[in-house]
Amino acid sequence: MSKATVLAAATGIAAGMAILASLATARWILPANGFTPEAGYPLLSLTDTPTLRAAFGSTLCLILIAFLGLGLAVLFRDSAAAITTGLGILYVVPLMSNLLGSPTWKDRLERWAPMPAGLAIRATKDLTRLPIGPWPGLGVLAAYALGVLLVGGAIFARRDA
Repeated sequence: MSKATVLAAATGIAAGMAILASLATARWILPANGFTPEAGYPLLSLTDTPTLRAAFGSTLCLILIAFLGLGLAVLFRDSAAAITTGLGILYVVPLMSNLLGSPTWKDRLERWAPMPAGLAIRATKDLTRLPIGPWPGLGVLAAYALGVLLVGGAIFARRDA
């Protein structure tokens, strides 16, 4: 088994454990702060389809972000460049959407930037108000990760062959 496979599996297991721990913590903390069924907030349950999709999709989102980072690391072979580029792609581009005056461009950036599109998978209500649906949004993040991995792999094979 390759190092990348082991890393991806470990990331997936860690992400799954983090999601389950968050869900368990939310079931304990939220009712104590007034988020009760009587107040109109149903308890979180993995038997609820949107909650299950959000939990499973969040795990996939973390795995895809790890693959995006792996692709950037292979592409640049420099920690500072890979981290700066990764943070720029994931966080700076979506922040720029709030600075734009045009609602059309804001919607486009929220739909096609990897982080907001990928995080649409976490939505459990009002899915029609999202710029992109949950699974298509995760597909956008997967396309970015696959693209960076392919470019990084091609350059790696050419440069280090």
